[in-house]
Amino acid sequence: MRITAALTETKGAPFALTPLELDDPRPGEVVVRMVSSGVCHTDLIVRDQWYPVPLPAVLGHEGAGVVEAVGDGVTYVAPGDHVVLTFNSCGACRMCDQGRPAYCDQFFACNFAGSRADGSTPLHRESGGVHGVFFGQSAFATYALATERNVVKVDQDAPLELLGPLGCGIQTGAGGVLNSLKPPAGSSIAVFGAGSVGISAVMAAVVAGCTTIVAIDLNDQRLELAEQLGATHVINAAAGDTVQRLRDLTGGLGLDYTVETTAVPAVLRQAADALNQGGTCGLIGAAALGTEVSLDMSSLLFGRSVRGIVEGDSVPRLFIPKLVDLHRQGRFPFDKLIKTYAFEDINQAVEDSEKGTTLKPVLTFGAR
Repeated sequence: MRITAALTETKGAPFALTPLELDDPRPGEVVVRMVSSGVCHTDLIVRDQWYPVPLPAVLGHEGAGVVEAVGDGVTYVAPGDHVVLTFNSCGACRMCDQGRPAYCDQFFACNFAGSRADGSTPLHRESGGVHGVFFGQSAFATYALATERNVVKVDQDAPLELLGPLGCGIQTGAGGVLNSLKPPAGSSIAVFGAGSVGISAVMAAVVAGCTTIVAIDLNDQRLELAEQLGATHVINAAAGDTVQRLRDLTGGLGLDYTVETTAVPAVLRQAADALNQGGTCGLIGAAALGTEVSLDMSSLLFGRSVRGIVEGDSVPRLFIPKLVDLHRQGRFPFDKLIKTYAFEDINQAVEDSEKGTTLKPVLTFGAR
């Protein structure tokens, strides 16, 4: 099949719209006609080779679209079904068996290898192969090849032009609260970083019934949006001692929960230091491999903990439909985070994201 993809040729290079050939689906695979694809921070750090995904490659891992064709043995979806594409997992390891696919023992192989398990790639051009199956999809393209395991069926009337980010960023922020931390109603929580992941965590804290919800960022416009979407307090981190201000808000005790989304070591230290005794910090921000952080051991001794969170501890076939339903109810208005761009404007979308003028860019694909 002839497709158009946004190709990443070399480290840090702009995305280039390029005609490619896409394989027909093999057993267990699904071809999806793309309707939308979110642009995620992970796409950009892979473009910049923080993670060693081989190049040239087609990135993109927040896709939504319509099933075009299925390979032998696929029973979960059929042509015409509407789907969200999410992360891939092996389905056979100890973590997958425990219902924790985000911690799959083969997570890097399934999502970052740039190839199928047998080493082949489904993307080709005259000069040779192109690495694909990024997060089991490579969604920066007019059509994507996924697997049956990483497609999530949604109702036909759900807005596909908005749903792509549910497959990663929004799922990560919301799931970090609802699936990982699980704060009881009445809890206090602070979210460090008011990007799309952080504000998704804020909205999830509202759903959970938290009564003190603090958003922290350097961007006043983002803080204003966080407040509109449920934050009870906002703090610009440039103005004074953030940890002390959080303690002042909580009568000197600190927070029950904190969420770190920035991937900045100094901010993770603040998120840990702002906890009350017995409190938990959820680490969501994805830093470069080898990044280290210093923590106060005596503080941790008093029941404080820091735990890593991947993809919001989500079982996507259960959690993504839940988020769609919450959106329908008006309780999770993630559409407020999104600005859409035509696929051919991908580099403008990336520029706006990196400048901070767009919170969550979503690429849309015209009728084909």
